[in-house]
Amino acid sequence: MIALNKPLTPDLATLTNYLTQVNDSGWYTNFGPLHQLLTERLEKYLGVENLLLVSNGTLAIQVACKALNINSAITTPFSFVATTSSLLWQGIETAFSDIDEKSYNLCPQALDKALTQDNHYDGIVATHVYGNPCDVNALGEIANKHNKKIVYDAAHAFGVNIAGESVLKFGDAGTLSFHATKVFHTVEGGAIVFKHKADYERAKQLINFGIQANVKLGEPGINAKLNEYQCAVGLTLLDEIEQVIEHRASLFNLYRDELNCIVELPQWHNLANFNGAYMPIYIADKKLQQKVIDALASKNIQSRRYFTPSLDIAYSEQYSFGCEVSHEIAGGVVCLPLHAYMQKKDILQVTNEIKALVV
Repeated sequence: MIALNKPLTPDLATLTNYLTQVNDSGWYTNFGPLHQLLTERLEKYLGVENLLLVSNGTLAIQVACKALNINSAITTPFSFVATTSSLLWQGIETAFSDIDEKSYNLCPQALDKALTQDNHYDGIVATHVYGNPCDVNALGEIANKHNKKIVYDAAHAFGVNIAGESVLKFGDAGTLSFHATKVFHTVEGGAIVFKHKADYERAKQLINFGIQANVKLGEPGINAKLNEYQCAVGLTLLDEIEQVIEHRASLFNLYRDELNCIVELPQWHNLANFNGAYMPIYIADKKLQQKVIDALASKNIQSRRYFTPSLDIAYSEQYSFGCEVSHEIAGGVVCLPLHAYMQKKDILQVTNEIKALVV
């Protein structure tokens, strides 16, 4: 079987060494030594500052919005459900603006029109869908024009840069998911990178029940810390992450070379590198789309219609500024298998099955 995804397996010898350190110290959570080490190594690898580890990617979005005083937001309808559900769970008033038909990311023109129509929202929450960066310059200009905070959901974009600068440097905050299915993981976990140190410091208190540095209680907080065992997994996998991303990117490029002009592919940011997080294709014809899915399944090749439905449909009680493009894309996108344990022959097997039906 060619699995849709297969999480990275930590080397047990290296992992055991880290876990032994934890057991010997007796410091299992609450910003322990491995937490500090992983923070430092991630900041160095990603080229960022003000990185705060948290217990999952959903809480990363929630804590980022809380730290930035975002109580109402416009977001994308085309993303994993957590992008929207994390906002709604926190009681953030949420509205949807449409996506760009080529990149599948939040459309700057549609967003500007939405904010011109209704300017009461505090912030913007945009996703770098499939690891493909948003038009951060255009969205940044719109955020400045309308005086809005912007949070980027970068759950798919670990290791992605724009003109050599991490995607996490754009906006007021960028969030990561370290779920086991991601390019880099800690089994469960996540991180927030803040533009401003003051926001980072506030968020660090928030994830520890609101306890201040002087051990006095501040504003109400939550428990969103990443424990030492999970940090051990992250440190183990970080040793090999450059090779992992290089390999995944090579598979991604092979897919796109083989399927170019066969099916529609999203247009990637022209100044960004690839991390091979996902391999989306678009097939508008529903019957053909289902034939492709069925043909792959008959050969034990997994695929997934990801993301569907468009989130403005799933959460229809929330206001929508009109999301027709998202409806079309959500109805036609299929993600093909892509993970670090695949080889070129696997990609060619998948693409040959698709070509046999489409060409």
